[in-house]
Amino acid sequence: MTGFGARLRTALDLYGPLCVGIDPHTHLLEQWGLDAAASGARDFGLRVVEAAAGRVGVVKPQVAFFEAYGSAGFAALEDVLAAARDAGLVIIADAKRGDIGSTMDGYAAAWLTPGSPLEADAVTLSPYLGPDSLRETLTFAVRHGKGAFVLAATSNPEAYAVQSARTIDVASTQDQSVAERVARDVSWINGSAAFEGGLGPIGLVVGATVDRTALGLPDEALRGAPLLAPGFGAQGAAPADLQKLFGALSPNVVASESRSVLSAGPTALPARIAERTAMYRGSSHG
Repeated sequence: MTGFGARLRTALDLYGPLCVGIDPHTHLLEQWGLDAAASGARDFGLRVVEAAAGRVGVVKPQVAFFEAYGSAGFAALEDVLAAARDAGLVIIADAKRGDIGSTMDGYAAAWLTPGSPLEADAVTLSPYLGPDSLRETLTFAVRHGKGAFVLAATSNPEAYAVQSARTIDVASTQDQSVAERVARDVSWINGSAAFEGGLGPIGLVVGATVDRTALGLPDEALRGAPLLAPGFGAQGAAPADLQKLFGALSPNVVASESRSVLSAGPTALPARIAERTAMYRGSSHG
């Protein structure tokens, strides 16, 4: 069984860092001439998958936009996920789940079990009930060849106060930021990948618009972890900024773009994806 880190490494090496969000926001559905309903979300998602296949390696459905339509929305999402799997795309389910005990077991089973209707390659997770609350889910992911991206330094400005707050490890009296503590407490599972130049299965969400050094996330804290980086495109970061922002870690970055790509509309979407992909590749070789 090929693990998530190896599959993601192959996708990034083949297609570059661009990850296309699948966000059927109401205004985008209207712009695309689709109904603001589960059927419209389904058509939207399937068209994005079709445009992404062969042009990027990774897609990221935003679960909330499907969930808004209830059971029909989840059925639409199941169809989109199935199409993305059939297209050979690496799928990150942007669900931001975070809980404790048997509830987390349920989320893991839903998103990370091979053969599940909602099966993805990885899921986003929130650590704010304590990073240890994710331990069993992360272990489940690795056991099934899957991955996860844990929120560490997100791109929304209102998160900074929490993620930059200082915490003291009672055992070592080490003063560190919440973001650094999260990175440390979940990255252990990546094991030797950090030392062998590979990617482990457990990644971190590190926004492209945040000062990660100020949050206690220098290169060493992130080594071996895939990095899901929102903030590119409509939120302000450009493909040309990738190397400056992430330096030696740039090859491990999954650069997420949604509105900046999806606003092209269904007809122009393939060309927009190809254009953005070329921009990232040009930047990495510049």
